[in-house]
Amino acid sequence: MSDTPDLAPRNPTRAVPVGPVVIGGGHPIVVQSMCATHTQDVDASVEQADALHAAGAGVVRLAVDSKKDADAVIEIGKRSAATLCIDLQESYRLALDVAPYVAKLRYNPGHLYHHEKSKSSRDKARFIADTAGAHDCAVRIGVNCGSVDPAIADKFGDDHVGAMVASAVEHCDYLDEHGFTRYVVSLKDSDPHKVIEGNARFAGQRPEVPLHLGVTEAGLLPDGAIKTRIAFEQLVARGIGDTIRVSLTLPNPRKPEEVRIGHEILDDIAAGRFRSVPDLGDRLNIISCPSCSRVENEAFVELAEDVRELSRYAEEHAVTIAVMGCRVNGPGETDDAGLGLWCGPTHVNLKRHGEVVGAFGYDEILGRVKAELDALIGVASG
Repeated sequence: MSDTPDLAPRNPTRAVPVGPVVIGGGHPIVVQSMCATHTQDVDASVEQADALHAAGAGVVRLAVDSKKDADAVIEIGKRSAATLCIDLQESYRLALDVAPYVAKLRYNPGHLYHHEKSKSSRDKARFIADTAGAHDCAVRIGVNCGSVDPAIADKFGDDHVGAMVASAVEHCDYLDEHGFTRYVVSLKDSDPHKVIEGNARFAGQRPEVPLHLGVTEAGLLPDGAIKTRIAFEQLVARGIGDTIRVSLTLPNPRKPEEVRIGHEILDDIAAGRFRSVPDLGDRLNIISCPSCSRVENEAFVELAEDVRELSRYAEEHAVTIAVMGCRVNGPGETDDAGLGLWCGPTHVNLKRHGEVVGAFGYDEILGRVKAELDALIGVASG
């Protein structure tokens, strides 16, 4: 954890206990991370959770998408020294299985509609809150710009940030009305400027709610750290943010680097060291999700690196290439990219401006990416 001096007064957020950690209420900003191991691999998950904890992660997250994942969490919770948070993915009812063994539950409002469509999002959110309350857990309402509830997204059209903020405020209202206030909120995007705008707008409406900051799918180093620094410098310096996550595409053994970089950024802000950063808007932009336990083929990390190397010749062109590692973030969050890749167990699904091109083997995808990138550049230069 890192203390931040009065660059701007910290937002007067309420304190939210997460196990032995306290988020908000003027407490030091907490650095978090997420395991990239498969949750059912208990030994590997315990090892990585403990490595992240040792690196300075106050909270460590695990993905849970099945009963087998939930069963593994029970053993991980017994063996790991880390304070654990569970990402409920689309299966919100798994909260019942994991809540007794962890300190926090995270859900994405945009994923609640996938199951039990006859039930309202309000009822599902209240189910999570009731489960958390019964087992002394905190909750994170985790909104991602690329997966906002379609009912809200349709109302806002091209105002993606507005839709993200509205979704967060709506779910805060659901929990508040239900008498549950032990929650934090995150509003994330792969564009640091949208992260800045979204969090600033939300903080203006709900200044008492602790905020978890992060640039999702920030990608590979060094650009991933640069994008993250852009958002954190702007927000933390304004007094916005109570906990942070640095999301980088890294091989499993290097995941603790996320924590180290998070602490470095906070320490620099605390010391008044604001680094100049390049304008990332008018050139090639590669975004890729953090390697996590949702990844279905670990070749995804190598593929992201290969795509970066392959595309260097296009650096002066304003094209975004998104490389996503799983079916949870992949289908929706590649839609806004010029080229979008989301990786399955054996094939990579390729989109061009949101339209499906096809599914290709890992041994053939780079050639197709090159052809599609050439075509995009040709159209842009046209």
